[in-house]
Amino acid sequence: MDVEITARGARITDRFEAYAEEKLEKIGLLLPRATSIAMRVSRHADPNATAGGRVEITVLVPGSVIRSEAEGPDKYIAFDAAFHKLMERARRIHDKRTDRGAKRASVREVASGDFRGLDVTPADAAVLTAVATGEVPIVEDEQEWSPVVIRRKQFPSKRMTTRQAVDQMELVGHPFYLFVDAETDQCAVVYRRKGWSYGVITLEGETTDLD
Repeated sequence: MDVEITARGARITDRFEAYAEEKLEKIGLLLPRATSIAMRVSRHADPNATAGGRVEITVLVPGSVIRSEAEGPDKYIAFDAAFHKLMERARRIHDKRTDRGAKRASVREVASGDFRGLDVTPADAAVLTAVATGEVPIVEDEQEWSPVVIRRKQFPSKRMTTRQAVDQMELVGHPFYLFVDAETDQCAVVYRRKGWSYGVITLEGETTDLD
């Protein structure tokens, strides 16, 4: 597994590089299919900034990407924080893939039982409609102040199973993941519940406008 360490506005010493590489090798034990790790170290130009160092780590696994980032008073503290986040996400993926040795019910079988096997609580109709239409309050007048900031992102749609969507959600460290269900060809959202349980939001029937 290739490890690449780059810097922007920061100095990488041999001691720090050896320290980082020794720890990053542990990722390969949890994710043996990982092909490369890229780490970027940067520092704030402003000497009065609270965080002096910033570390971003990206791990490439076939079909997936795991990322983490953190800031700290120096690059060692920032690296340790980012590495801890990365290991937590890698352990989640490793543990779940290890547990798959047991026979699992298919998504179709679970769906026939109203997703009881996934401990899913049906979402409110208003939530489903909002997810389908993307109609959320947005302040377009820059002169009007609002404590709510809404950012929009657009990604290529991907067809996958619910289990694959959960894996992708854990890899990027997000609390939810939007995907196209490979069995129904409809948009769906998986989200993290308490503990190791997950939920799935799907749409059915005709769309209606909110009053």
